Amino acid sequence: MARLEDLADLYGQHIATPWQRTVAGAQRVIMVAYDKELERALRARKGEFETRTRAAGHDWHEVDLTTAFASWIAADEYRDAYFESPEDLQLKLKEEFPEYAAEKIRAVLTSNDVSEASVVAVLGAGSLYGFTYVSEVLKRVERDVRGRLVVFFPGTLEQNNYRLLDARDGWNYMAVPISIYSAGGAA
Repeated sequence: MARLEDLADLYGQHIATPWQRTVAGAQRVIMVAYDKELERALRARKGEFETRTRAAGHDWHEVDLTTAFASWIAADEYRDAYFESPEDLQLKLKEEFPEYAAEKIRAVLTSNDVSEASVVAVLGAGSLYGFTYVSEVLKRVERDVRGRLVVFFPGTLEQNNYRLLDARDGWNYMAVPISIYSAGGAA
């Protein structure tokens, strides 16, 4: 698991540097990109990222989107009809689900115990695949980021172009990238 240790070290170095307070919301987002095969190992060792965050003098809060779709569809009164005819779900999925996922993040970002010195970590971004785009969700919460929003991103990063699970066309995002594979082994 040396790759995860290296990634945690890079993250720790970045999070310990003084934070600029006058940057836009998108620039307060940190994308920690890693091989999709490391998802389970990363979750088992996420405490290393929390430890480095706290050592740098910041508090740590988590949001897990892994069950977001299941919770969202389970709460819908027409869920059984959607399972019978999934194509009917497409418009609702495009319009409502990204806001639901964003609201889960926003609830933590705007809670009373989150400040300009806080890190809010988002896990489970890979579970959004096939339902919505991570970029759609992040656009909806950028203005709510007070400290830093760290998104654990199972996928690839090439020149600020992110590809979730290495499967979708990527998108360019203004976030701070952290990956063991960018620019000579460190970003």
